[in-house]
Amino acid sequence: MALQNFYPGKRLVGVVLGVILFSALAFYQLIINWPQANPYAMVKVNIPKGANVTDVSRILKEMNIIANKQMFRIAVWALGHEKKLPAGSYTLNGARSNYQIIDQLVNGAPNLIRVTVQEGWTIKIIAAELEKVLGTDADEFIKLSENKSLLRKWNIKHDSFEGFLFPDTYYFLEDQNPKEIMDIMVKEYHNCVTDSLHARAQELGFNIKEMITLASIIEGEALYNSERPVISGVYHNRLKKGMKLQADPTIQYIINDGPRRLLNKDLKIESPYNTYLNKGLPPGPINNPGKESILAALYPMKNDYLFFVARGDGYHEFSKTEQEHNKAKRKFKANRNRNFRKKLNKEN
Repeated sequence: MALQNFYPGKRLVGVVLGVILFSALAFYQLIINWPQANPYAMVKVNIPKGANVTDVSRILKEMNIIANKQMFRIAVWALGHEKKLPAGSYTLNGARSNYQIIDQLVNGAPNLIRVTVQEGWTIKIIAAELEKVLGTDADEFIKLSENKSLLRKWNIKHDSFEGFLFPDTYYFLEDQNPKEIMDIMVKEYHNCVTDSLHARAQELGFNIKEMITLASIIEGEALYNSERPVISGVYHNRLKKGMKLQADPTIQYIINDGPRRLLNKDLKIESPYNTYLNKGLPPGPINNPGKESILAALYPMKNDYLFFVARGDGYHEFSKTEQEHNKAKRKFKANRNRNFRKKLNKEN
């Protein structure tokens, strides 16, 4: 009876299936763990946007990171990552096998470069910094800042993004394109200038461009946060009285060789941005102000000051009358001349 229930064919099929399964698993392990030629302990790899598995394998082969492109492509397919190789700049760390290379490309964070945009920088300065740090074409970035469709997209009612690129520390990809960079910076501006701040500007009788323009002048004048609301109060007072702002930062904006010490002839330059010749605010922002200056423009300190002059230590002397102001200016000039003579004596 036992012999009647014995079917050697079934056992053979089981053995064959087992061998096939074992072989498949062995082949899978062989493929994904296939040793590649990568001679580097650490190596940077740039994967361009739109690159497929074939493109990536070619890039890696040209860099001598892999020796066998076909084995790499099969491993990518076997791991189910044929559509998951993201673009970006990556640092492969000790990646010696297909699995290690693929894992670090798929799961590793792309290399990011830190870029700090300081308060009060103009678009030209920002563009130069991006070119220096990221290799972004400065001229292309400046041209993009005047793109009308992009301005409409972000609801910026001005002829450029001057004033609306928020100063902050950013982390960009090495090959991040200029439009993405600009979008990120403008988005940060919108995150800062909320609806409540828009409403506050309207309470004061200003549209948001005018308020950012005033904030940019405050940014150009103030070194210390404690003085920003005081300076703002001075400018609000002068605007209410119909006085010219006579703000030096607006002159620095229109000269070609600034920032530098201003001369009397600079104050006579014909320009709508010259607040020594024209009443009211200039046509637009003169730099990209930070949050403290924006808040100062919106919440000025109530005071009776109409004038101020730099003291030479980063702070200012504030005056209510022109007579007091002229006295403060003479005092500043005397201190400046005295310090200059002291410096000459030390050098000699």
